[in-house]
Amino acid sequence: MAASRCQKLIVCACVLGALVLAPPAAALEPAEVVVIANEQSPEGLALARRYMRKRDIPADQLVRVRTTLAERCSRAEYENEIRRPVRAALDQMGAGGRRIRCLVSVYGVPLAVHAAPGEQAGGAADTRASVDSELALVLADDYPLAGWIANPYFLGFRDLKTPVDRDHVLMVARLDGPDPAAVRRLMDDARAVERRGLSGAACFDARWRDRPLTPGADGYRRYDSSLHAAASMLRIGGRLAAVRLDDREALFQPGDCPESALYCGWYSLSRYVDAFTWARGAVAYHLASGECATLRTPGSQVWCQRMIEEGVAATIGPVNEPYLQAFPPPDLFFPTLVEGWLSLGETWLVSLPYLSWQMVLVGDPLYRPFAPR
Repeated sequence: MAASRCQKLIVCACVLGALVLAPPAAALEPAEVVVIANEQSPEGLALARRYMRKRDIPADQLVRVRTTLAERCSRAEYENEIRRPVRAALDQMGAGGRRIRCLVSVYGVPLAVHAAPGEQAGGAADTRASVDSELALVLADDYPLAGWIANPYFLGFRDLKTPVDRDHVLMVARLDGPDPAAVRRLMDDARAVERRGLSGAACFDARWRDRPLTPGADGYRRYDSSLHAAASMLRIGGRLAAVRLDDREALFQPGDCPESALYCGWYSLSRYVDAFTWARGAVAYHLASGECATLRTPGSQVWCQRMIEEGVAATIGPVNEPYLQAFPPPDLFFPTLVEGWLSLGETWLVSLPYLSWQMVLVGDPLYRPFAPR
């Protein structure tokens, strides 16, 4: 098993080296970022301008949309009030010679798109999605809305012909949270921590002891194995003060995870377990359905909202049932981020399997918590 883990680390390092040298994965620059704010939200507009000032993003790369303040919008609202103005602005910037690679939606922009009228949510023709996952394809003129679209940037699909090409895919992140103060903290933590580097422990909460995967192993076993592999790779990398792995069925309990810088685990559906003290700048996600169904509901126990309330700087989650294979594999996401060559947004882009689907990245896409080596 140790030799297998070393081989995984070597393969990952080789892939990352190729990525860094490839033009699509060159370090994300502020001039390549467009920020989207809802005119109906004065707080959101103020947060957007604040972020752009802190990151030196050109002031004219703010796109103002006018849409509902609800966390969920209809497909018609998304198409007419979000997608069309964003696409028009990007076309104009492209005509002016600007290269835009990243969109940032800000507090006040809806989080999710409802199912189409008459559609059975969760059925074979499910058109529900996160707003951000649809915006990743805002440059694509035509693609099926039912189900998901394979992401051509996902490293696991290197040999797969995907329905859209890379030229039509943008990385998308969100600066959002329970209130404007939480969003300001996300911005400030990212800037402060990347100057000195993220420090603390990595905590991985698996369900079973690791064992070699057999042909036909189900997704649960594969993602559990991915948690084991992530822990092993970060131990070999040696950049964290400690790497903790729990392979019992019970979740981490209060007091188990002090000074957590990185976390991934499963499965506690919409019931956050307060097992952590979070290091400033922490990046964390929990593998369960609907953990980003809301970011602004008082008293909600979904993991994304609660982790932001408790102090993480970035998190990942789905707005609806995503199915397990839609999550970034932990043994790809965390080693890529820790290696330091790619920003949070770029790490998300290459580790996210599907677009036009349910997943959301909350955090500053320019955030680089680890210096490259």
